Amino acid sequence: MNSTANPTPARLRTLPSWVINQTAIAANRLTDRALAGTGSRRHHFAMLSALDEFGPSSQADLGRCTGIDRSDVVAVVTAMAERGFLEQRPDPAHGRRNIVTLTPAGKDHLESLSVLLADAQNELLHALSPAESRTIVELLTRVLDSR
Repeated sequence: MNSTANPTPARLRTLPSWVINQTAIAANRLTDRALAGTGSRRHHFAMLSALDEFGPSSQADLGRCTGIDRSDVVAVVTAMAERGFLEQRPDPAHGRRNIVTLTPAGKDHLESLSVLLADAQNELLHALSPAESRTIVELLTRVLDSR
């Protein structure tokens, strides 16, 4: 990030927002590269994770808990349903809402993606000890949760 050929101004490196953003860009590149051969993207992993942890959900709830825009939720659900990773059925209690459920194939795919993403996380944080990695996640989670 701060090579001698292209140094970053010190004033930028002291801004948490700049450092976090640059780290996020690097993290997204690593994540995209890790998922490249799977036919899945970050949104797919987020949705599979939510369904695995919280169980069947409406599309609106999936969007809210993952931060995926409503218009993108429909596309992700459709794409993953076509691959057999989830099912969507009408909600008997609410006629205009669909309930999305993780399938066994979706659970298997989630586990495969988790291994790939764990490797990407390790690559991202390779300069930190395991304790430092846990600490940075805890601190950034605290910042995020306070928003």
